[in-house]
Amino acid sequence: MTHKLSVLLLSCVTLSHCFSQNLSELDKRNGFKDIKLGSAIDSIKGFKLKKEFKERDEYPAKLYEVEHVDYEKIGEVKVYKVELKTYKDLIYEINVIVDKDERLMKALESIYGKSDYDMKNETYFWKTDNLILKFKSEGKNRLQMLFVSYLVHKMMREDKDKKVDDISNDF
Repeated sequence: MTHKLSVLLLSCVTLSHCFSQNLSELDKRNGFKDIKLGSAIDSIKGFKLKKEFKERDEYPAKLYEVEHVDYEKIGEVKVYKVELKTYKDLIYEINVIVDKDERLMKALESIYGKSDYDMKNETYFWKTDNLILKFKSEGKNRLQMLFVSYLVHKMMREDKDKKVDDISNDF
């Protein structure tokens, strides 16, 4: 009886480990291929400035498109677009649009574990203290992977607060 209980308990622990999230791996990878969140834009191959804009109508940012052979496929899955957003030339968002292929979700879950699901936005996601990876459908035939850095967003808010403090101290 105790042997059966031990086997059952071991099986449950093994299964929960197989399907639990491995968010340390998400932090470790910190982006898409060799494009890392928080890194300088000039460290990326094939980037081209698309436009300058204000993120949330407050923060000066730039949108880049990346075209390089290294980013054309994920395994056998075609990549249509890689876009990067930067603040002070640091990457805070990586947007990857790919062919719709069920193997991508399986691959992501094999790396990071089971995702959480945001029903309102119809988005699967993995989240750490440093970043979030969102995965959702983009039209009928494409998928979007969106990597967002909380650390660079924090820097944006701190810079804004510093500017307010500077104005306050100038009175």
